[in-house]
Amino acid sequence: MGQMPRRPPALLFILLTALIDVMGIGLIIPVLPGLVKELAGSEAGGARFIGVLTAAYAAMQFIFAPILGTLSDRFGRRPVLLLSLAGMVLDYLLLFFSPNLWWLLVGRLIAGVTGASLTVANAYIADVTAPEDRAKNFGRLGATWGVGFILGPMLGGWLGEHGLRAPFLFAAGLTALNFLYGLLVLPESLPPEKRGAAGGGTLNPFTPLRALTEYPLLRGLTLTFVLLGLAGQVIVSTWVLYTEGVLRWSPLQNGIAFAVYGLLTAGVQAGLISPFIARFGERRTIMTGLVASTLEFVVLSVARSAPVLYLSLVVGALGGLAQPAMQGLISRQVGEQEQGRVMGAITSLNSLVGVFGPLLATSVFAAGQGAGFPGAAFVLGAVLSILGTVLILSVLRGIPGTGRAMK
Repeated sequence: MGQMPRRPPALLFILLTALIDVMGIGLIIPVLPGLVKELAGSEAGGARFIGVLTAAYAAMQFIFAPILGTLSDRFGRRPVLLLSLAGMVLDYLLLFFSPNLWWLLVGRLIAGVTGASLTVANAYIADVTAPEDRAKNFGRLGATWGVGFILGPMLGGWLGEHGLRAPFLFAAGLTALNFLYGLLVLPESLPPEKRGAAGGGTLNPFTPLRALTEYPLLRGLTLTFVLLGLAGQVIVSTWVLYTEGVLRWSPLQNGIAFAVYGLLTAGVQAGLISPFIARFGERRTIMTGLVASTLEFVVLSVARSAPVLYLSLVVGALGGLAQPAMQGLISRQVGEQEQGRVMGAITSLNSLVGVFGPLLATSVFAAGQGAGFPGAAFVLGAVLSILGTVLILSVLRGIPGTGRAMK
């Protein structure tokens, strides 16, 4: 009973950590490409190095997510979370003071390591929450991420108007306050007597991928996940490069656009998915989302004005129908005891795609810009999306019960 009063502030700290983590990502999205181009000295050089930075970040997350999880099992959640926060402060300060591109790269490598702490945050919530309340608190964690991705880009865009490096300093200060709060408030959630089994944890980031080979459905969908993941990396890696180069947008304009997209996506996932699946079934919901994502790339490839670009955001938000429907479909095809391992395998695959996708997307963008067609990367995204859609359609046809829902 003595520990119960400590749990609410501990849970609050985890939610704040997630909020600040996502806000930190959102803060730098509108300004990092501009800073990279400034240090690179050219548009093409800056575009290619953005791909390197994004890939380096994803690679560190892929490698260190299982490592941090295992270390937290072995030594406790608290020290790993606090060290991750300290690393985030160091990352933002390096980005703020960086005199050249290589210092930026060091900062993003550190960010990838510390950003993998979400695995530890999930474990902490499981430690301090009763089993019947875990789904609710994991939902709160997901909602916190959504709020952070709405607030971060808006704030980063506004701060970017006062200097490209200003958002990095703000993020460092915000994270430092969170570190101090955790140092003073956060209790350890994993008592020493429960750490003995931690030695069985894996340090190999490729281990979770084995689950993809054990179920026929996942084997059929693996290439689809890769193609759709590569397509998604096109927007993540080249959006700001495109809007700055073609529309001459400022960081504030990009921040507002990201916030609008976050609100639209939240609206689709909160209010549209369930009634859509109930009316049309999982197969049609997935296909509607994938077709919308493909149309988003087509619209972006020819967008030369703000209204057309915002039209792509509306269409792209409808693409958010596909992923939850696919997750629901997959969850019904595997045993209850395998849910976590399978979902972890999909997450690991997405992280691995995030290593190679940015390099491909930014290289195509730079080549297209040199050839006078800055929308070339979005054409690539459309092609990848079409291929993924065709593949998943063939898989869905072989699965009973994915058509229109029965009333």
